[in-house]
Amino acid sequence: MIVGAGKVARSVAEKLLEYGAVPITFSDASGHVYEESGFTEGKLKTIDQIKTERGALLGRYIISSTTAQFNTPENLLNVPCDLCFPCGAMNDIDELAVQHLADNGCQGVIEGGHNCVTPGGRTVMKKRGLMYAPHTCTLTGSAIVHALGEGATDDELAENMKRIYQDVKDTAREFNARGDLFAGANIAGFLRVANVMMMHGAV
Repeated sequence: MIVGAGKVARSVAEKLLEYGAVPITFSDASGHVYEESGFTEGKLKTIDQIKTERGALLGRYIISSTTAQFNTPENLLNVPCDLCFPCGAMNDIDELAVQHLADNGCQGVIEGGHNCVTPGGRTVMKKRGLMYAPHTCTLTGSAIVHALGEGATDDELAENMKRIYQDVKDTAREFNARGDLFAGANIAGFLRVANVMMMHGAV
């Protein structure tokens, strides 16, 4: 499940297809579209064409698809899914949203946007046993690409993401927050800044 339909959401869908996963939803101000059998590369190109036109909304997609459902079910989060990728507005995924996701079989939430999950949402995810990849980890890709330069390959990016994940995971374990990537990422970031400040003589 992808929440949103902007450039990031469509890039996530493209990458999911590359890895053999099946993106099934997009959403915007007009509502949401649901392809039960998933969006193919061809259908994703149609979404791209619709969204790159000025003022075009997802509702137009149903004209080109005989299988798409528009705003059915009424609540996007009632669509059964394995993973949810919120790529829209901040605080989209709150406590009630997480309950809906968990009740419909979702196993984890991977943020594609900044602070898409509220603090209350994170608490419910822990209680319900959902995996959570916070934006403090998932959105490091752009910084890595900038550091590596325009010639960076997917393999190089994957290697760096693997390193960051391991660092965050180890930090969480070290500070008694085993499995909490949100805490691990925040602590690791703080320690990195604090160490640099100390190297420059700041206290």
